[in-house]
Amino acid sequence: MMERKFLPEVSTFKCITCKKTYSIASGSIRCSCGGLLEIKHDWTLLSPKKELEYYEHHLSGVWRFKPIIHPSIPDKDIVMRGEGNTGLYNASQRILDYAGCTNLLFKHEGENPTGSFKDRGMTVGISEAKRLGMHTVVCASTGNTSASLAAYASYAGMKATVILPKGKVAFGKLAQALAYGAKVYTVEGTFDLALQQVIDQASKDGRYLLNSINPWRIEGQKTIIFELLENLKWETPDWIVAPAGNLGNTSAFGKALKEAQELELITEIPHLVAVQAKGSEPFVKYWESGKYNPEPNPRTIATAINIGNPVSHSKAFEALKFTNGVATSVSDQSILDAKALIDGAGIGCEPASASTLAGIKKLVDEGTILASEKIVAILTGHLLKDPQIIIDYHQHQLENIQSIYANKINIYDHK
Repeated sequence: MMERKFLPEVSTFKCITCKKTYSIASGSIRCSCGGLLEIKHDWTLLSPKKELEYYEHHLSGVWRFKPIIHPSIPDKDIVMRGEGNTGLYNASQRILDYAGCTNLLFKHEGENPTGSFKDRGMTVGISEAKRLGMHTVVCASTGNTSASLAAYASYAGMKATVILPKGKVAFGKLAQALAYGAKVYTVEGTFDLALQQVIDQASKDGRYLLNSINPWRIEGQKTIIFELLENLKWETPDWIVAPAGNLGNTSAFGKALKEAQELELITEIPHLVAVQAKGSEPFVKYWESGKYNPEPNPRTIATAINIGNPVSHSKAFEALKFTNGVATSVSDQSILDAKALIDGAGIGCEPASASTLAGIKKLVDEGTILASEKIVAILTGHLLKDPQIIIDYHQHQLENIQSIYANKINIYDHK
């Protein structure tokens, strides 16, 4: 593809707290006031709708949207592995009956190169690190971020360091981080402690931080929504439902929908739903009370959303306000039941992803979502991210969990 020329300052950083702006050339991650940064694109200096046609057949479902995620990055700095272009699947009749609805689709982000949606943000984050001349990247993780960071860093020829909460990362994800060559460290305690450690480390030695606090990660993740809308021929669903861990996706989805409206790609705004697990629901409590308090000891079997102090809670709050959305929480029992149904339909997902279906059932039962409305659930991770929990569920070996939809292994009798 030929090099495209853009003005260098079509994009800027803007603090969501104090509104201070920074040049993207600064490589900033966070505002001097401590607030999170958001990337703002000046549409008056671009022709994004026209440029999107140029990238229409791009092999990457992220960089196909380059004009609205990072228009000024040179093509030579882009590090990609064919991420995006994920499948959109109809729910089976069994799933529809379970959820009590009639029009449900699954957008499966587990089909990305390392098996999770994180690859969408990571391709942009790693590319920006390359543009800035960084040699080492770092993250804290509940598993999927570490797998994605390790893969993209190795592919780009960079060194990667990941810090994980000891004993709280599924083996499928830990195996990926090791296999892709990252230097792996563990800390006693929660993901939130690991994140603070990695923020401190990055600020001291100049390593490039690639958790979702990095606004370029959000730019990549917002392509989930642009691609979904394109899949639907720009006809918006009534509801878009996603798991809520560190809340990067909820933030990215709100930003994407706002920009799609600004660009006159859509006229109606879907309602966003952020689903947390009971025992790890600080954002749901924040949404309901207006007062934010971290959960010091988050507890859920869905390790990908076992986060007590989500860094993007303020951005996500604004995203739900903008879309007239909802935050809700569901039990581990309902998550695993929903997962068994998604798996059994031949689609499959990791536990956190299934919180979407559990959340939809709850909201339909409550009357918040009407049974006839069009719903899209985002499945964020692949079935094989956490294989042990699958075996344990189907063999009735999970404590305090009833394996209602178990498919137990049988002993073969050759007689």
